[in-house]
Amino acid sequence: MELRLPFFIAAGVCLLLALLVEAAAAQAFTGLFFDAKDTPGHAINALALIDGILLYSLIWMLLSVVAPRSVTGRAQGCVTLFVSFFGCLGTIALIIAAFALLMLMLALLVAVPFGTIAYLVAWGHFARGAATTTLALAMLLKIAFLILLVIAHQRFLQNKGLLVLVGLSLGLTWLIGFVHALLPIFLVSIGDQLMALVICIIAAIWLALLLIGAIVASIKAILSLRKVA
Repeated sequence: MELRLPFFIAAGVCLLLALLVEAAAAQAFTGLFFDAKDTPGHAINALALIDGILLYSLIWMLLSVVAPRSVTGRAQGCVTLFVSFFGCLGTIALIIAAFALLMLMLALLVAVPFGTIAYLVAWGHFARGAATTTLALAMLLKIAFLILLVIAHQRFLQNKGLLVLVGLSLGLTWLIGFVHALLPIFLVSIGDQLMALVICIIAAIWLALLLIGAIVASIKAILSLRKVA
């Protein structure tokens, strides 16, 4: 069975919209539901890292359909090497920043009384409603993406790496909402920041795996070119 390209493209659009919602970059779109500037926390933004990696994988799948596989196979290794290397550096910087902010929150919370007061003023409130709306919209778009992807071709269900990424994206989206709902309101900011740190670490690990794979692929491509020469 051939790939149903319209459904595949529609799936990619849904994923892109979910990514934009998480990154709060599509204010014109999200403004229909809520003010994107009021979306609190950092965990939702961090989800864009996972979905960015997923979208990147989807782009290469599309290119492998419209372009010769011999060309995309060699180009993918080089491009992924570049993207994953700088992605790792950027994600490591985000991990350091997220960890530092989390430690600051915890230090202020336990520094009774003035530190605790400072924490409550800065992070003692959390707009759960805006966060819930954002997560619900992102989850709806991701579910639509998954359904459209399966309609495009059932063989995608055999791609273990793709399924793991989709599972991570959906699972982390749900987990953020669970953390927001579970914790007392004055602790939600800490829980949200912890989730942001966890997501950044997961993204860094995945990018590191992509980097290793890209290095191996690039070496193989160079050796194959030498053999041809």
